[in-house]
Order: sequence, then structure tokens, then C-alpha cells
Amino acid sequence: MLIALASVKGSPGVTAFTVALAASWPIAARRLIVECDPAGGDLAHRFGLRPTPGLLSLAAAARGSAEPEVLWNHAQPLPGGTQIVSGPPGSHQARAALGVLTAPGSPVYGAGRESGVAIFVDCGRLDPGSPAEPVIGHADVLLLLSGTHSDELAHLAVRIHELGRAATRPCLVLTGDGHPTAEVERELGIPVMARIPHDPVTARTGHGIPGRHRKGGLVRAAGIIARVLLDDTIPTQAAALPHPPAAGSQIPGVPPQQVQMSGVRVAPPELLHNGVVLRKDASS
Repeated sequence: MLIALASVKGSPGVTAFTVALAASWPIAARRLIVECDPAGGDLAHRFGLRPTPGLLSLAAAARGSAEPEVLWNHAQPLPGGTQIVSGPPGSHQARAALGVLTAPGSPVYGAGRESGVAIFVDCGRLDPGSPAEPVIGHADVLLLLSGTHSDELAHLAVRIHELGRAATRPCLVLTGDGHPTAEVERELGIPVMARIPHDPVTARTGHGIPGRHRKGGLVRAAGIIARVLLDDTIPTQAAALPHPPAAGSQIPGVPPQQVQMSGVRVAPPELLHNGVVLRKDASS
């Protein structure tokens, strides 16, 4: 399974949530994080990893072999069994590597199709023309994270239609405080899969790994969302609203129109646990 995680504005905690989701994956699978942020990677520094192997060495190897197993030869272990291909800190190097690793036939895509494997790709911020953007067309799931303040939602409204159409299974995940979930759904015209805590401590320290920070809300959120993604009993639904869109937008910068994002995985409304909201109209 290949899961892409990204944002379109600001820093809503994509990297921290990627680590937490990989560590919380509830089945016995080979789990690998690939840090494909075009702005450069943070995780090698955060976890005290060696500069190599990583994304740069993988890109060099991928020029000569597209076999999925090459991916694992350039990974380093994290506590708890997750492995990581960490990105370089510089954006120039990261973008050069992504030019190879996001092309058709990439070993990243091949590994994601293997049985018993879960690949989590941190795509960072998906600006237009991002070299990480091709990943979402190959991923089984796109988790698009967004903050809920007006400026963040205005940027989301501009790009969510395009990204939703490119992804096989797009899911919108809101983070932190700001506009209420029901209001965001109404103004954008799409359902929200989940609302999770914004946890800057986890983002800075790497406490997204269960066992280091078991009581963290982000870790609990990751565990619940992982189970939702793996639960085939939850139907995939097209975008649907509990209420029609408002005649005029109540969120500055968000146009009063429906944005279709088909294939959104909608979790049952009763799944409310430890501050994690899955398809429930609540602010956090």
C-alpha cells in the first residue's frame, strides 16, 4: 500500500503525522517512510540518523535499477520497526533526487504494490509544479492535511479540486483550531475525513513514535486513522454534504462554490475518540 501525505499551505504537521501514522500502522507489515519533501528533509536531524543512506543514495541507485527491493537498501531503522529513507536538508538536492524517484517505474511505486508492505511518502507542501506531485497519482491514498484558519483554507480551495481528481482515494484531514469542521465542509463542498490535534512538540522532538509519547493526541489520531484506512467495510463515497453550500462564503478567501473531490473515504460519524474527530461536526 502506498500512502501519500501532503499539504498545500503552511506547516500543518505533515512530517510529524507521517511518522505517527507509519508507527501506528496496526498490521504486521514492512513499514517505510520516504521523505520526498522538495523543501528538504527534517527527519535525519530529528532522529539523529546518518546522512547516508537516504534519498540521494536511493536516487543514484534507482538510475540503474527499478527493483522495489532497492528501496530498502537505502533505509535506516527508527525505533519500533519503521524504516526511513530520509531526505537531504537542502532543497536543491532534494528536488534533483525527486526528479528520478517520482518518474514512472520508480522503485517507490513498485514497493507500494507489494503484499505486506506499507510505504508512507511525505510529499511536503504541494505547490504547483512540485516534483513530488506525481506521487499522488500512483498512491492508493492521498491524505491532504490543512489547517483551518482563513488563509490556509483559501489556498486549499484553490488546489483541492485539481489534487482530488489526480488522486485515487483523496482524504481531507484538518488540523488544529480555527473554523469549525462543519463550516469548512459547507464552504468547500466536500466531506472531512478527520480532524486531528496540531502537536508542535511532537513535530519538533519526533515523539510521534508510540512508546516515546504514548499519551500524545497525535499518536492516538494516527492509530484511529490507520484503522479506518485499512477497514474495507467502510464504503468509499463521492463528496456529499449534510447541508447545501451557503449562498455566500463565511470564510474569507474561499469562493462560495462546491468543489468535487470524488472517492473520499468517509468514516462513520460515531468515531469520536480522545479529541480525534472522524466525520463529526466539531471544531477539534
